[in-house]
Amino acid sequence: MVRRVILDTDTGVDDALAILLAMRSPELHVEAITAVSGNIHVDHCVRNILMTLDVLDLDTMPDVARGESQPLVNPLTFADDIHGGDGLGNISDLLDADGVRLYPDPANRVSPKHAVDLILERIHTYPDELSLIAVGPLTNVARAIIKNPVRMRRLSEIIIMGGAFETYGNMTPTSEFNLYADPHAAQVVCDAGIPLVFVPLDVTMKSILTTDMITRYADLGTPAAVFVRDCTEQYVEFHRQHRDVDGCFLHDPLAVAVAFQENLVTMAPARVDVETAGDLTSGMTVSDLRPSATLPPNARVCMRLDADAFVTLFSERVLS
Repeated sequence: MVRRVILDTDTGVDDALAILLAMRSPELHVEAITAVSGNIHVDHCVRNILMTLDVLDLDTMPDVARGESQPLVNPLTFADDIHGGDGLGNISDLLDADGVRLYPDPANRVSPKHAVDLILERIHTYPDELSLIAVGPLTNVARAIIKNPVRMRRLSEIIIMGGAFETYGNMTPTSEFNLYADPHAAQVVCDAGIPLVFVPLDVTMKSILTTDMITRYADLGTPAAVFVRDCTEQYVEFHRQHRDVDGCFLHDPLAVAVAFQENLVTMAPARVDVETAGDLTSGMTVSDLRPSATLPPNARVCMRLDADAFVTLFSERVLS
């Protein structure tokens, strides 16, 4: 059975790879892709969604909508030092031999609806059928919950790329970027009464796309593999210098894969909350994963990953 999904994204490099995997997975029907500020400003995110979709040369495109530009409370936090000034590793600057941009700005095909309204509209159309895959800060999702909490509870589930449970964060020792960027939105989502799945750094940092694999597929010349090589060059260099990895983590694509192939991961039920007030711990995921935990769970947390199976899946679907 094909699963209907909305992908909510702050389209940086790994978000683009998540879009490619979602669009190339027959188990999923992508109803819409919504943009939110995070890795880069939301306006760049919209452009990056469209640019990524153009690589696939699709007959039909999902609706694309612009969402929230600011977190609920905190000031904006970008990750352009990792993802490049354009959010896609500065591929906007790449030129061919004639000086023509390899990746020109895409045609404007943005929905007139705000992302929050588009999410609520799709849930109304497909109640209890739709999964929301959130791979950026949860601002759009929280705004939709605030606007219509009853309708949002007709989601099948929300799959969240975010959090760090038994590992260090990537923004602070305790916090992962997506939840750190808008912790208040994350807590709204945790309190909403919607089934949640967290795909945290505990598993995403075990999913590594190596430089060798990127180069090997790109040398074959397929457009998607060449795009992956071009947009990951700066991203890979960051990982090489700061993460001691010759390649890059597939954070957001793993959240997409979990939507249709749960057997890639092992999950634990838990009550998850997000710290919003701590001077040193803002964005921290607070949870008791012990079997003896007494709080009723609001989520399932991915704790183990078959990394080889996932990377093989990604490479076969996106790079081949």
